[in-house]
Amino acid sequence: MQPIVVTDTVRIPGRALSLRAVRASGPGGQNVNKVATKVDLRVDLGAIEGLSDEARARLGALARHRLDADGRLVVTSQATRDQSRNVDDAREKARRLVGAALAAPRPRRPSRPTAASVERRIATKKQRAAVKERRTRPARDD
Repeated sequence: MQPIVVTDTVRIPGRALSLRAVRASGPGGQNVNKVATKVDLRVDLGAIEGLSDEARARLGALARHRLDADGRLVVTSQATRDQSRNVDDAREKARRLVGAALAAPRPRRPSRPTAASVERRIATKKQRAAVKERRTRPARDD
């Protein structure tokens, strides 16, 4: 099987891929009962070449719901009624998923509220406190 090239340095070798064709669900008439057009592509995550440890960890997190019992990534496609196009679609899905793991997320920089927003919040709290204060019974003078 042909390798999947993600970038110049990252690729999924052909030995890391296993392909299985199964019968697709959904419409298709008599064709759906006799032709296996749905594609089940499995990728051995440990065999992906050129992936850094951080990217490998991100890929594991991104694909955690798509892993089988052996820890391989499972990508399926039944978008078309043509097996070869579904193979191409599944390979593209796997390429996009590995590509998404290569991009490191931007670190969150905590921000502070503006002075005006703090002022508005305090004013709203005081207004609410005044409403609740007016609900209480007046104090009795004995």
